[in-house]
Amino acid sequence: MEKTKKKIQINNVSLLITVILFVLMFAFGSVKYDNFFSISTLLNLFNDNAYLMIAGIGVTFVLITGGIDISISSTVAFTGVFSAFLLQKGAPSFVVIVIVLLIGIALGATQGALIHYFKLQPFIVTLAGQFLMRGLCVVVSEASIPISDPFFKSMALGKVAIKLGEEKALNGKIYYYVFILAAVLIVSAYVLNHTRFGRSVYALGGSESSAELMGLNVARTKICAYAISSFCAALGGIVFSFYTLAGYGLQNMGMELDALSSAVIGGTLLTGGVGTVVGTTIGAMIQGIIQTIVTYQNLNTWWTKVTIAALLCFFIVIQRMIAIRAEKMKGKG
Repeated sequence: MEKTKKKIQINNVSLLITVILFVLMFAFGSVKYDNFFSISTLLNLFNDNAYLMIAGIGVTFVLITGGIDISISSTVAFTGVFSAFLLQKGAPSFVVIVIVLLIGIALGATQGALIHYFKLQPFIVTLAGQFLMRGLCVVVSEASIPISDPFFKSMALGKVAIKLGEEKALNGKIYYYVFILAAVLIVSAYVLNHTRFGRSVYALGGSESSAELMGLNVARTKICAYAISSFCAALGGIVFSFYTLAGYGLQNMGMELDALSSAVIGGTLLTGGVGTVVGTTIGAMIQGIIQTIVTYQNLNTWWTKVTIAALLCFFIVIQRMIAIRAEKMKGKG
């Protein structure tokens, strides 16, 4: 019961800080820059970062268990280039999507099994997975492959107009592929908060030995968490293919750090046991806001990385302070 209260307390405080930061940054941009305050700016955060949010949601499952997955960026890139390759060879789009998603699940499950049964470090195993998938990208094609499939084009160009008034600031558009993100977010939030598997994920992150004593299937939980992470990375790769209509083996170099940063900024503890997919989504939106402000300011895009690094350090310190306070309150109780 005490661990549950601690988790809820840290979740609530971390998520509240994340939401407040997002509101403050959006307010800052709205005051400082013309045309920043608009429905279009808000919706573009989802249009431009849907693939990152999906990948971030997947890696949140792994982080909550106390693990880490740095293979996701290579999985996103491989999904894009392999999908483009298969489509170029005439494979039906739905068959291609199923194949790359199954590859993602198989990769994640394999990594999870290696980590659990052979007691290997998650960082080393997923690093090997990163090299494997990035290498396979080059094996498939060293050049960028354009995508001209009708379904992919319809998903890339199809959008829903949002009109809340006559003023330009009240109008915007949201692309079809963002609804994939919405579905992933809703399902993931439900699984983590309202299913036995979700409770097992949190319990595993709190203490693996305690989870075993509780009779939880640690092996299945860990393998499924890594399978979900790679599945979401593959799905994020499909969404990224919709976004770019191309597949290239060198795409998204370092994207795994963006996904991990989104989770941490969103309140997920790197030590495991605490985190929410809603927080991860807002964390990705904060990165999008930073990128937008950097663009408005005409600064070098690397300032985005500098700012995110500072925020990451800030949130790690805040989370540690909250955890220490929760432990003190527990001791007093």
